[in-house]
Amino acid sequence: MIRIDQEKCIGCGRCLADCEGGALEIENGKASWVRKCIQCGHCVAVCPTGAVTIPEYDMDEVEEYDPELFRVDPATFLRAVKFRRSIRNYREEPIEHDKLERILNAGRYTATAKNSQATRFILLRNELEDFKQIFWEEMPAIVEGLKKTLPLYGKIFGRFLRLRNEDPAKDNLFFNTTSVLVITAQDPLDGGLAAANIENMAVAEGAGALYSGYLQRLLGLSPKLKEYLGIAEDEKIACVMLLGYPAVSYKRTAPRAEGHIEWR
Repeated sequence: MIRIDQEKCIGCGRCLADCEGGALEIENGKASWVRKCIQCGHCVAVCPTGAVTIPEYDMDEVEEYDPELFRVDPATFLRAVKFRRSIRNYREEPIEHDKLERILNAGRYTATAKNSQATRFILLRNELEDFKQIFWEEMPAIVEGLKKTLPLYGKIFGRFLRLRNEDPAKDNLFFNTTSVLVITAQDPLDGGLAAANIENMAVAEGAGALYSGYLQRLLGLSPKLKEYLGIAEDEKIACVMLLGYPAVSYKRTAPRAEGHIEWR
């Protein structure tokens, strides 16, 4: 629930004006919470005196606005977007724990539909080798099934399996990564938005990422792998990402086709 410190509240009405759900009212010159809401936190963020709190959330993480700290240079951000690359070659050095926490927090703080905050992040780091062993044990059965239902994918993944069996170093799915992140979400868009922020934060930390649609598809086809990860039958895998330090250095941005942008 929303709590409003009546001693701090000055009755300015800013929280009411910014409340999409109409869950607040002014009573006796003070704001009060009158009905259930999605607890989006706008009232916390907009209050000039810090009178509003949401006890169910971690209020210690709330930061006061500082224009110098919260400003991102537009030109720098666009350059970062242009420079990002899908990383398929990683160093053996794992991303430090404190950096991974910040990377994952970029996903945790990403907006979700109706503030559901139902996005889940499963990071395979310490158990990655165990997971990969189970994964490759599952692959032959998955490939055989795909040959019947989706022959093209059966052929692609069959080739990956054959190459890996011939030489474990020829891994066209994990690429020597030190971390694999599985994101589940009620709404796939929530997971996709979180993944984008996670990648941006990873790059800011000097790391890189790869969105692996192949791994996402393969996980969805294996009840054993989903059970290992604790993914329920009705839980949707929104994204699978590889995270690690790139073993390749890019010197410039890559070109793109002319944008399909309509100004109306």
